[in-house]
Amino acid sequence: MTTELATGLADLTKSLASIKENVTELATEFTRKTADGEKISADLTDKTDKALSELGAVTTRISDLEKRAAREKEEGVEEQKSLGQLVIDSNEFKAGNLTGSSRASIKVSAERAAITTADTTQGAGRSPGTSLVQGARVPGIFGLPNRQMKIRDLLLKGQTSSNNVEYVKETGFTNAAAMVAETTAKPYSDLTFNMASAPVRTLAHLFKASRQILDDAPALKSYIDGRARYGLEFVEENQLLNGSGTGQNIAGLVPQATAFAPAFTPTSSTGIDRLRLAILQVVLAEYPATALVLNPIDWAKIELTKDAGGNYILGNPQGSLTPTLWNLPVVATQAMASGKFLTGAFSYAAQIFDRMDIEVLLSSENVDDFEKNMFTIRAEERLALAVYRPEAFVTGDVSAA
Repeated sequence: MTTELATGLADLTKSLASIKENVTELATEFTRKTADGEKISADLTDKTDKALSELGAVTTRISDLEKRAAREKEEGVEEQKSLGQLVIDSNEFKAGNLTGSSRASIKVSAERAAITTADTTQGAGRSPGTSLVQGARVPGIFGLPNRQMKIRDLLLKGQTSSNNVEYVKETGFTNAAAMVAETTAKPYSDLTFNMASAPVRTLAHLFKASRQILDDAPALKSYIDGRARYGLEFVEENQLLNGSGTGQNIAGLVPQATAFAPAFTPTSSTGIDRLRLAILQVVLAEYPATALVLNPIDWAKIELTKDAGGNYILGNPQGSLTPTLWNLPVVATQAMASGKFLTGAFSYAAQIFDRMDIEVLLSSENVDDFEKNMFTIRAEERLALAVYRPEAFVTGDVSAA
């Protein structure tokens, strides 16, 4: 290891110890204030963010230097010398060829000079270099985009302590009510019922992380927690809409919904017309439609619909447009297949039952984790979806074939 590299590692190690101590103090203050119900000040938040940023930057620099030291050891790289030292050590200088009025040429290879702007990335045949300009570390983690989940908010909410939600459905009603004369027998009506059930299903996934990285970067722990929850919510949204009901899948709304069968077909039917006819189909089934679910592409097509004069039908592009159609809220989600729609009595005819809310746990219980100083992070939830009246939901194609 070169002297410069050893000095740099020693200085950074001292800085890391000081920064860790600062982060620990700030974390203790955060915990105390949270436990006491105190408001976290902006100053404390800024200090914490700055400390975590410094911690990440120093940790990264130490890791880079350690990797560089390991490469130098493997490749037998000699200590880098300054340009002046290379001149003094040259054979020409030692031979005295630079005295008096004589001239001599001293060749110094660029890759051996201590002053270089070479890319620090090591490749085949490339010598290590030290950058003159240090990179600026941007704090935080820039994650992938998150989808906004919307279907759960449309449905009734419930809780259960069982692994199976059972409910009684009325399956038939023969209404014999009629006007009757005095002293005559009254007619009998008939009701039939059936027991239905919605099994509780489990959604879960795992992550692996080292004990050291979670200790050294507290922000990473909370980031993983957020991604773990998002992963469950992403699958849950798709299951609530499209779950097949086979195996461990939830029986979703779309597979159970009634196929679109309009009461009539207007001349030159458009997608907007078909959605209105689907709402009518729900109403004719004696249920109030409460929302429309579309793919964002189909909603954009509807918003861009123009009249014969080239004017937008639904609103002014320069104004604010609440996503509504036929006086119902429009929920645009990519969980809905492009070209398809779903409408129905979401807040009347279906209900989510949560057996266990989303839970994120860390554990090193298994032998492999214990030996490798690793953590297994598990995110899990359990829920059931009961669709009481499938006929209260209608699905079909936004545009006619």
